[in-house]
Amino acid sequence: MAIEIFNRYEHKYLLTTAELERMLNVIDERMLMDKYCKNRSTYTIANLYYDTSDDYLIRHSLEKPEYKEKLRMRSYGVPDEDSKVFLEIKKKCYKCVNKRRTALKLDEAYRFCETGVAPDYKEYMNRQVCMELQYFMKFYELEPKVYIAYDRLAFFERNDPDLRISFDTHIRTRRFDLRLENGDHGELLLPEDIWLMEVKTSRAKPLWLCAALSELGLKRVSFSKYGTEFKKTISA
Repeated sequence: MAIEIFNRYEHKYLLTTAELERMLNVIDERMLMDKYCKNRSTYTIANLYYDTSDDYLIRHSLEKPEYKEKLRMRSYGVPDEDSKVFLEIKKKCYKCVNKRRTALKLDEAYRFCETGVAPDYKEYMNRQVCMELQYFMKFYELEPKVYIAYDRLAFFERNDPDLRISFDTHIRTRRFDLRLENGDHGELLLPEDIWLMEVKTSRAKPLWLCAALSELGLKRVSFSKYGTEFKKTISA
């Protein structure tokens, strides 16, 4: 069963492809590749972000408050009408990220977002998260705003499954055709040579990782895919 509740810190870094290769040389000695990365290939994650008509959630997030939240629908690859997707609330409070999600069929997820009424419970759903999502939708009047997809390499540490490191590339976005099943096309958000690395853990980063980051001269950045896309859109 997929993990539905996350509490962790997420540290982000922007890497060139050359820096990625050097980082992977270190990671290969300590970590295992995610099962979805078959033959060392990336897998696609697609997201549909919801916001208010005046973009309150992302505007508030860009003000860097101590607490912020967002809602998105996520699929792995391009789904069809019978596919399972995840509907999730992502919150950040005092730098700690909390993510709560439930599996739904694609049509159930769309209907939930359109009506604000949770679907009848089925065994693949998280009942508590559905209640939280329903409250969230009642508090905010939401509509689909932006589609964001990317290709990911992901790893977890052999001796510490709490630690995950992911690398995202070809981040692409669109503000039209806002349906997950309509393909993963879009405009590139970053240059093709740039990868977004995220270190995810509920504890401090291990010493070997700190040493590798220092040796490669990699510095943490503040980066939000949705936030970056929004700033790019309003400045166009």
